[in-house]
Formats: sequence, structure tokens, C-alpha cells
Amino acid sequence: MEVTSATNTSNVPAAETRSSNTTSKSTVDYDTFLKLLIAQMRNQDPTNPTDTTEYMSQLAQFSQVEQAVKTNSKLDSLLSASALEQADGLIGRNLSFISTDGQSVSGKIASISIVSGGAIATLADGQSVYLDAGVTIS
Repeated sequence: MEVTSATNTSNVPAAETRSSNTTSKSTVDYDTFLKLLIAQMRNQDPTNPTDTTEYMSQLAQFSQVEQAVKTNSKLDSLLSASALEQADGLIGRNLSFISTDGQSVSGKIASISIVSGGAIATLADGQSVYLDAGVTIS
């Protein structure tokens, strides 16, 4: 997650910008953001101080991004649980499809593996089938 877009780095010295970019490649949490915000406040130009509303805006933006990340994480967990529940219902059912060489293939589903792009069914004969368009389960 790239957090640098949620903060204004125009008033931050180059060394802090590099530090912020390095940190954002891993996970930037709320405490790290507050430390960066305080460093930005300490190192601002005294002849042209940053408006406090800009700081509050940055804090609010970061809070929104942090909540969105937490929400996405929870949604991913729910989707994984739902996929596992649906996969459980497929075990023992019959699967059929037309292979790339035009052969009709069918078999009993022995197990299901959930992968990032969907699910893979392993048939009783050991053959793995990606559950995609063209696969019939009965």
C-alpha cells in the first residue's frame, strides 16, 4: 500500500521523504504516520508555516485510508470463509468438462483448493481442474 499519496511531502526534507517511502513499502501504521506528521511540523519553514487545517486534513485522510485497509482485510477474510464453505459442498459431487483436446472428462471431486484466482478441484483420479467457465458440477 502506497501511503505517500495521503500525505503532503512538499515541506518534508529529502531525508524524511526517503524514510517515508521506505516505510510505506512495508506497512505504515497510525503511530508511524503520527511520527512523520510531528517531524514535518518540527521541520517546517518558520517564515512560511503550514496551515493547521492541512495537518488535520492529512490526519483525517490517513484515518480514512487506515479504516479502508482494515475493512478490506475483513472482507478478504469473509470471502475466504465463504469460499471454503462453498468448496465443502462440492466434495463428493461429479465434475465434467471438455478438455483442450476436445475430450469429455468427468470424475468425482475428492478435494478443493482455494487459490487467489478461484478454486482448483482435485478429482478422485488425481487430476486437477481449475473451476472456471465450462465446468459442470452435478
